Amino acid sequence: MSYFMPFQTAAQDVRPLTQHPSKRIAPSQALAGLLSASVFAALLAVADQVIDSWSDGHMLLAWVMLWLSIFGGLALLTRPMRRLSTASALWLQTRAAAWVQARREAALWELALHDPRMLQELRAAKARSQDI
Repeated sequence: MSYFMPFQTAAQDVRPLTQHPSKRIAPSQALAGLLSASVFAALLAVADQVIDSWSDGHMLLAWVMLWLSIFGGLALLTRPMRRLSTASALWLQTRAAAWVQARREAALWELALHDPRMLQELRAAKARSQDI
């Protein structure tokens, strides 16, 4: 009796890190990181505009203070941005689920309008739900 053994190469055994379950990043953490990066980029742009307006770099102390305030602001805003990103991700998720549910109900109702048996079933289910 022969057994079938599939041929596996070494390349098939190696999985990317993104598929490893312990290496996954939660969507709220990814959104918080994206928000932090965007705030950091905006602060860098503002700092660059301020530094470009100085003549010959004579204001080194002001430049250092500006960067300290930028990093201090980022440290203070990390937790609120994470909360905001988590809340917005949850809100988007519930909105998407509600939208999908509404589309499914609309499709079911459209199908029921063309099928009298299904329309009868929906009316009976509605009557049963009102009796309870």
